[in-house]
Amino acid sequence: MKISDGPGYELVISQYVLDEIAAGDSTLAAERLEAVDGIPVLPPAPEIPQVASAFMAQAILPAKAQVDALHIAAVAHHRIDYLLTWNCSHIANARILPRMYSVLRERNLPIPIICTPEELLGDD
Repeated sequence: MKISDGPGYELVISQYVLDEIAAGDSTLAAERLEAVDGIPVLPPAPEIPQVASAFMAQAILPAKAQVDALHIAAVAHHRIDYLLTWNCSHIANARILPRMYSVLRERNLPIPIICTPEELLGDD
């Protein structure tokens, strides 16, 4: 999610999100894909897997969390202000985030605010 010029936010997703929600039970996957239909998709970039690989090379995330590294790398690469997630194991995790932020700083990439939707919206 990035801050728009007007009030509120502009919602965007990556191909990594689409790939993830398309997996699993076909009926539920179709429902998830329908829910995000019309949301702009960020363009791919070769730098995104490179940043994700840096997270993985430093063992910041476990091997099974490669797609989580891609989510964070895509947001940073595209200079998105917020990454909304319910994944508090590997993405919105206060013990892991400082190490990811270090990798992003080393690459001169902006550090997005990573939080749950509830944290961003509060009581709104």
